[in-house]
Amino acid sequence: MNKIHVTTTVNGDPVEYLCEPQETLLDVLRNQLRLTGAKEGCGTGDCGACSVTLNGRLVCSCLVLAAEAGGQEVATVEGIADGDNLHILQKKILEHAALQCGVCTPGILVAAKALLEKHPDPTEVEARYWLAGNLCRCTGYDKIITAVMDAAAEMRGA
Repeated sequence: MNKIHVTTTVNGDPVEYLCEPQETLLDVLRNQLRLTGAKEGCGTGDCGACSVTLNGRLVCSCLVLAAEAGGQEVATVEGIADGDNLHILQKKILEHAALQCGVCTPGILVAAKALLEKHPDPTEVEARYWLAGNLCRCTGYDKIITAVMDAAAEMRGA
């Protein structure tokens, strides 16, 4: 089978890769680009562990073909911090102890960032709804939602 040459942008940087037609964006991110933040939890788009944004839209990278990312802007958890300076969401997740095993954390951070970019002042219900696609087996979600709401308030200067 012939590989497909793809040119795209990941976390603001231009990248090129070769992929099989059936290869997922998650596989290319992890195996070729060595961006291992996105995790494969289910492979069916049900857990959110592989969440990234594609042109600002939250997607499960296990459901996107790598070839489809051509010419698109992909953002992963690795692009959230500014060098060594953590994003306020990352700081608040740590501050509120809103993580345990860490498998879901990258996807939750990507989803929460996408939420706050679209809705800087979400209600708790909106935040819970927005993050409903991200499964966490360890925390019980309350600390995650508290961290996201706290980050939203700080980002707004409230």
